[in-house]
Amino acid sequence: MPIYYPDILNQKTAPRTFTYGDKDVMLYALGVGMGRDPMNETELPFVYEKALKVIPTAATVLASGAKASGPAPEMPAGHRQSQINFLMVVHGEQKVELHKPLPTYGTFTAEGRTVGAYDKGEGKGAVIVNETIWKDEKGEKVATLTGSTFARGDGGFGGPSEGAPEPHVVPTRSPDLSVDFATLPDQALLYRLNGDRNPLHSDPDVARKAGFQRPILHGLCTYGITCRAVLQEIVGFDPDQIYSHQARFSAPVIPGDTITVDLWKDGKNISFEARVKARNATVIKNGLTVLR
Repeated sequence: MPIYYPDILNQKTAPRTFTYGDKDVMLYALGVGMGRDPMNETELPFVYEKALKVIPTAATVLASGAKASGPAPEMPAGHRQSQINFLMVVHGEQKVELHKPLPTYGTFTAEGRTVGAYDKGEGKGAVIVNETIWKDEKGEKVATLTGSTFARGDGGFGGPSEGAPEPHVVPTRSPDLSVDFATLPDQALLYRLNGDRNPLHSDPDVARKAGFQRPILHGLCTYGITCRAVLQEIVGFDPDQIYSHQARFSAPVIPGDTITVDLWKDGKNISFEARVKARNATVIKNGLTVLR
């Protein structure tokens, strides 16, 4: 099915309810590499239930078990349902905004909607922007997740070609500091237990068919590692200081790569990018963390 514009802007998901607890919080932290040194008492609170802390970007996975808890939203008369070719999609950008610090457990409701659709032209793909809002049992906003998808096979639907959100521009000066994080060869096998079981990250045959020599790391795992860099280098492992974290995905990471995160500090705005020096590849671009 094609993309129908502007009908796609009316598309919403039914309310979905989910619950998470300390096990889910700790599994995410382990998935992005925390806790490898069990004597590191600054990281231990993220992987041990005593005085547990939550990495802000865990919001990208904690709703993975959500189940519909209400009827599908009613569409306007004559609405044409859009559908993209999921075999041709690439995760473009991700942003997490926390309206309050993430609790270590709880029950929440998530509702999603399409907020933008931009046409790059026939054969050039399309950019689809979706937003998901979490609310707690009191009906108060907890988090807003905004993500863009580059749908390589769905250009030429007649939507606007301009107006998509502009990426954050990192400073042109040298980074204020850089930090290295070594990933492990089996890191994707651990991270996938957070909910994304796409075989591209676990099955060598699937990876080869997609053009990779071996399974690749989840982009959202690399995204979480950049948040870990801000936690470690900027806010002294205090996740409550982070209001939002956003980035653009630019190249895959191979499990076993060492990721270098470059950081620029300008007041409450922390710019960042990530690269794999051994392959001269920038894997995360246009990163911005906003502190409270």
